[in-house]
Amino acid sequence: MNNYEHIAKEILSANHIVITSHKSPDGDSVGSSLGLLYFIEKLGKKAVVCHPDVAPEFLHWLDTSPILLMTEQPDAVKAQFQQADLIFCLDYNATDRIGPDMQALLEAATCKKIMIDHHLNPQDFAAITVSETEVCSTAQLIVELIEQSGNGEKLDAKIGTPLYVGILTDTGSFRFPSVQARTHELLGKLLAAGVQHHIIHETLNDNNTASRLRLQGYAMSEKMEILDDYQVAIISLTTEELNKYHYQKGDTDSLANLALSIKGMKVAIVFSERDGIIKISFRSKGKENPVNVLAAEHFSGGGHANASGGMSDLSMPQTLDKIKSLVPQYFSVSGK
Repeated sequence: MNNYEHIAKEILSANHIVITSHKSPDGDSVGSSLGLLYFIEKLGKKAVVCHPDVAPEFLHWLDTSPILLMTEQPDAVKAQFQQADLIFCLDYNATDRIGPDMQALLEAATCKKIMIDHHLNPQDFAAITVSETEVCSTAQLIVELIEQSGNGEKLDAKIGTPLYVGILTDTGSFRFPSVQARTHELLGKLLAAGVQHHIIHETLNDNNTASRLRLQGYAMSEKMEILDDYQVAIISLTTEELNKYHYQKGDTDSLANLALSIKGMKVAIVFSERDGIIKISFRSKGKENPVNVLAAEHFSGGGHANASGGMSDLSMPQTLDKIKSLVPQYFSVSGK
């Protein structure tokens, strides 16, 4: 019995399944959660998805109504954890990634936990761990679960659509080095199951608001600073600037990739000040420009080598001074 067959057996044995994912949800966490939920239902079992907070608006077309939110329904989420006899931990490698409130519930739960994740350095907190750090997304691992547990025939458009979204968004539309031949094999299976990829691309990419585009234009034209010697682009946005452009969750998500699209750019870093904290998005190109170590060592963060997050409780000027002092230590001078 392989690991995936073991997981399928645990699903069939459970009576109250809870699916969790990390704080500040993205396409992969939402997509893998919903895909797993619909697969479990296809197996004839029931499950509930509990997330720490709300997904960005651009993902709501997936129908996120089955997801209970800790920020909005804490009592309902607590009840689900207390009743759970199986908990899935998707797209996170440590219990603190789900926020302190849900972390307390997860660590207090005595039932079996299953981690399915692709981030580096997983904690040892789950009874069953599927940690495939070379795989592009957790959504791909959910497709593997369905396929390798002998349930490939159960794949349909309902299950496959959120999983396609998870793979698409976590690979930058299949542009990152983490995309493998196997990724495309599994995408082919999703298309064969009825997933309409062109509609997904249109829905994700053609949903900008005027305020989001104005914010992005302002950020690129007025707030982007390029450290030419290191080919590093830095964008910083204060609370006041975000409010001026009627910021909504998710509006700054594409800024790092936009900056990284500049010819010759190796690293892009975006600072956005929200709720008294400066949140940081790191993106880079190539194995020679990892950003996860910088994020972990100096900004209480981490993630993938080329895509990481972090935070700073310093002021924006202090944070910018800090990153500029660190760039020479982590990235080589252009041409060297």
